Amino acid sequence: MAFGGFPRRVQFTPVPSPLFGPLLEQIDDLGELKCTLRLVWLLHQKKGHPKFVTLSELQADRTLARSLSGLQERPDVRDSVRLAVARGTFVEGSDDQGIETIFMLNTEKDRAAMAAVSEGGLGARTRSDNEPWDANVERPNIFAIYEDNIGSLSPMIADELRDAEQLYPVAWIEDAFREAVELNKRSWRYVERILERWAQEGRGDGEPGRYLKKAGRY
Repeated sequence: MAFGGFPRRVQFTPVPSPLFGPLLEQIDDLGELKCTLRLVWLLHQKKGHPKFVTLSELQADRTLARSLSGLQERPDVRDSVRLAVARGTFVEGSDDQGIETIFMLNTEKDRAAMAAVSEGGLGARTRSDNEPWDANVERPNIFAIYEDNIGSLSPMIADELRDAEQLYPVAWIEDAFREAVELNKRSWRYVERILERWAQEGRGDGEPGRYLKKAGRY
């Protein structure tokens, strides 16, 4: 299926320039490349310092799972990200409880942060309730989610839903609908504002699957 093009309000993610130069020349494993790009994006969604992504988050990430499942040998997420660590794109360590594996970008600032975490000098407490996601599981599309939670579709709303699919992860869309329903705000406008806020401010503590608490009225 051909990509339908970028939507009108497409979001941009800052990417370290070497990824488009020397790293791009060196990376010869497609699983490593896909994992690298996704991990850079996930790190950009985080708030505060230090910014890190856990191995459990990577294994539970639907987009990454689908992306790797399309490759001939179907590489494991753990193997792909550790290729990127071995190359020097990211650094790997443990959270402040010594339980969860975490990854940071391999910058001077983040290397210092990782060392501080290892010594217990920075809080990097994680949750370990993310389960690996099976890319073969069928999930409802965005139109079914809308009809199940709000009502019948109009052509204009259908176009906006297609744009949203290009802008936001499926998990974000599902969670935004769920939050709107829990607050009894059953409208696409409310769901859209939740998504826009998450894109601009991050999702609460930055962990996938955690709902952002109400910060005020829309």
